[in-house]
Amino acid sequence: MHWTTDQITPSVGRVVVTRTRSPIRSNVGLKAVMAVTGIVLVLFLIAHMLGNLKIFTGAVSFNHYAEWLRELGAPLLPGVWALWILRIGLVVAVVAHIWAATTLAVRARAARPVRYAHRSKVQGSYAARTMRWGGVIILLFVIYHILDLTTGTLNPVGDPTRPYANVVADFAPERWYVTLFYTLAIVTIGFHLRHGVFSALRSLGQQTPRGERRARAVALVFAVALCAGYLVVPFAVLTGLVS
Repeated sequence: MHWTTDQITPSVGRVVVTRTRSPIRSNVGLKAVMAVTGIVLVLFLIAHMLGNLKIFTGAVSFNHYAEWLRELGAPLLPGVWALWILRIGLVVAVVAHIWAATTLAVRARAARPVRYAHRSKVQGSYAARTMRWGGVIILLFVIYHILDLTTGTLNPVGDPTRPYANVVADFAPERWYVTLFYTLAIVTIGFHLRHGVFSALRSLGQQTPRGERRARAVALVFAVALCAGYLVVPFAVLTGLVS
């Protein structure tokens, strides 16, 4: 927080202390943080989904892909440093996204006039009303996902040299609760994507009735496609298609 003391009231000759927020904590700055982190997360989700789908090419191909990821950045960076930098960056992006969204929501609520008893409640979309708690679910999912399929701490196999076996063991029929939690998290991400992509398209000028319908359709198709791309893997293991 920056303090300024250069405003003086002429009539009383006293110093008036005002508070100004840093640019990043202003509403514009917070929206910029949401936009940048949102783009980063969407790009990651697309790349990660495409990588996951390689499991349908077989164990050898999938394990080779995982090995390539572990060697990313070599020889500039030793070991799996590059991969861990990406993982830490992902967690930071998720936390920053939630922080910016929550701060903006609190400020918006505080700026509303006092509600009267006769005032009707404004109903938003399901995605808009669940963005806050949905963000917490996604954050917990990211943490669990790292402990499960990255470090292997919570995985039945937990062998970094056998990623194909890790995935198959993770979504085995007897671990249905893992698949259920994974599905819940992915569907929540889908609602976030639908709401976020729609809002982004409206901000880019799609504000006419026809433009809004087009934006809603694009956002829905994108969210459904991404969710399907993620969910097809655990359900393929669950049904025995991948084993």
